[in-house]
Parts: sequence; structure tokens; C-alpha cells
Amino acid sequence: MEIASIADLPLYNADLDLPAAKERPQAVTAFRNILAKGDGFLIVSPEYNYSIPGGLKNAIDWASRGEDSPLLHKPAAVMGATPGMWGTVRMQTAFHQVFQFLDMKPVQKPEILIAQATTKFDANGLTDEKTIALVRKKLQGLKDLIQSLQQKK
Repeated sequence: MEIASIADLPLYNADLDLPAAKERPQAVTAFRNILAKGDGFLIVSPEYNYSIPGGLKNAIDWASRGEDSPLLHKPAAVMGATPGMWGTVRMQTAFHQVFQFLDMKPVQKPEILIAQATTKFDANGLTDEKTIALVRKKLQGLKDLIQSLQQKK
């Protein structure tokens, strides 16, 4: 597993993307190269304004453009945590449209919607045993889907 940082990505601008530009910005190329190595993706995010946070949506926009998109047809799993009561349900629902557009293969169950996250994490990470069991099940589902799709190739 490799973490693909989105911190250095510029705001999406089609004038800086192919075919309008001869090459993408270096940070975008590096980000897309990391994604291209992936057999599948795990997206973990908070929810902002009932949706995908702007920085993450920007990264998805950079990664989704072009026939060389490293996201096309790939398995993906989403989970999120929030101090509120809704557990990122709206952010995760917003990803359904992204997955459909890119023909990605989402792992739908179990849903990892960690509400009241301040009571389920400490300085070392997740502490809630029920949530830990669900996260393991979700990760196993992603692994199984990746392996299943690789066997079909």
C-alpha cells in the first residue's frame, strides 16, 4: 500500500492538462504515476459541506482526465470519519457518481461511516473494536475484488 499525497497538486486547470498543454504539471504527473501503479484504491476522507472535500475532489479531477486516467475501471473503497453524527454518508454518496463516470468497481459493503470519531480514536489510531472489525472487512472486500478482477484478465 502506498499513500498518494494530494498536498502539492495545483487547482485543476484544463489549460494545464493534456491535450491543451504539452505536459501536465510535475506534481500532477507524479501523483498520476503513483495511482497508475495501484491495483485498487482506498479513499479515506472527512466530509465537507455534505460532499467530497475540495482538495480531494481536485485530486480526483486531475487523476480522472484523459484516456490514460489511472482510475479507469479500478476497484475502490471509501471510508470516512467525522466528529458529527452522520459519519460522512453524503461524501461517500457523492463518490457514486465519480465511480460511475470512471467505470470504477466500488466495494459497497460494509459502509464505514465513523460518526463521533473523537470517541473512537486516540493518539495511536482507531480504538473502537466494532469499527476496527468493519474496517478489516472492508479492506478484505477490496483485496478480494482486486484479486477477482486480476484472475479474469
